Amino acid sequence: MKKASISETKNNLSALLDLVRNGETIIITDRNHSIARIEPISRTGKSDDESRLARLERAGILKRAKKTSTRPLDFSPIKTQKKTSVLKALLAEREESR
Repeated sequence: MKKASISETKNNLSALLDLVRNGETIIITDRNHSIARIEPISRTGKSDDESRLARLERAGILKRAKKTSTRPLDFSPIKTQKKTSVLKALLAEREESR
């Protein structure tokens, strides 16, 4: 990841864009504070979320799971009796260790 000041960016924009075309990410700084990032647009057809996850993984910020869960999520509604609050039903469910 290359860093460039605002004046360097103005003076060398074409060269910096060539780096971006080759996959490099450029951080633009103003008085040594990062203010912007120029990065290549994903051409693989991935979604924006997928591109962001890939970038974060490359940067070492996150690590994706190697295996997906095979257990289905249980979204069944809580069954309550009439005139019973949802909170009471939730607490009763927790006590039963459902």
